[in-house]
Amino acid sequence: MVRRIKNIGHWLLAVFATLIYGFPAGKLTVIGITGTDGKTSTTYLLYHLLKKAKLPVSMISTVKAVIGSQIYDTGFHVTTPSAFFLQKLLKKAKSEGSRFLVLETTSHALDQFRTLGTSIDIAVITNISHEHLDYHGNLEKYLEAKAKILKGVKTAILNRDDASFNTLKKKVKGKTITFSLDKTADYTPRSVDLPESEPAFQKANMLAAVAAAREAGVDLKTAEKALRTFSGVPGRMERVKNGHGINVIIDFAHKINALKEALAFARTQTRNKLIVVFGTAGLRDRLKRPIMGELAAKAADFAVLTAEDPRTEDVRNIIAQIAKGCLNAGMQEKNKNFGGNNLQRKNKYFFRIPDRQEAINFAIRKLAKKGDTVIVCGKGHEKSMCYGKIEYPWDEKQAVLKALDF
Repeated sequence: MVRRIKNIGHWLLAVFATLIYGFPAGKLTVIGITGTDGKTSTTYLLYHLLKKAKLPVSMISTVKAVIGSQIYDTGFHVTTPSAFFLQKLLKKAKSEGSRFLVLETTSHALDQFRTLGTSIDIAVITNISHEHLDYHGNLEKYLEAKAKILKGVKTAILNRDDASFNTLKKKVKGKTITFSLDKTADYTPRSVDLPESEPAFQKANMLAAVAAAREAGVDLKTAEKALRTFSGVPGRMERVKNGHGINVIIDFAHKINALKEALAFARTQTRNKLIVVFGTAGLRDRLKRPIMGELAAKAADFAVLTAEDPRTEDVRNIIAQIAKGCLNAGMQEKNKNFGGNNLQRKNKYFFRIPDRQEAINFAIRKLAKKGDTVIVCGKGHEKSMCYGKIEYPWDEKQAVLKALDF
């Protein structure tokens, strides 16, 4: 009931914002992208494809907004800006000469009417899996919130491989375009020339982006060529060069499926041991904590459990819940003083180090050897970490570089 009342307030604000800025989305072709995983990568990919095709395009994503030639910060822990900021950016995009706007949006934003008045022409749903159930209550309501992006769209681009496909397809009134890695679909690795070196999840993102680009008028050859010049997204499978012979990767993976895929890919990139540093956010889905611990225990050789936006929860309690999953999967716990030469590297261990910088230092300096891979998950591009109700400055890449300075 409280959320419903709040959402009425969000609706009124969205209507007011749209009126104030004069319905700017009506003058743009808006391509909305949502899903549990892959939203940001697909948004960046599509923006890159449209730019390479020399189409006037702007982008609003988790990482930043690019409006014409100007870059805007989209805020801490926010995928979709507030209704007022969104309408302001849309109006700016139009005044800068953009014809297309690539918009990343979340289930929260759709549920809270932040995109109300932003008529989406082409909608992309990458996938839907267990996440944000603390907010939505269950997977059905989460799917229902995601499906709101499909209302009134001319074209929907859906993942044929995802369990949500049949449910979502029934909600589409316009045209449905499909993509798939394994099944018969409009866009597959057989019909689109994808870079071979990319992991499966990125290939799926690429297929979604190509499908959307084609609907925007980009020819297939131009799109395929552009895929090979895509430099990636900050904080998404970002490699950090160093002189220690350690393969260090930063990734935003903070959801169950994203962590699973990140670790699976990282395993293919290591010659020796795989070490993961991660936590889970406070005041968010508690059910996923032991699940992610179990995933890490099965996929990695060593896991360092640490802080990731604990908010008003005790970070030690969060770690304890993750640790249950590690223990259930047969991973042994060791004290941080047990690292280095004391470690029997044939066994699997996890460590509890609440301080994130200390955890990264420990993984790189004490656990990792030449030929190992360290993947640091959960923060990616974000520039703050929340303790209590305060956002403190945090830069994952700088933390990793600091750890590598030895």
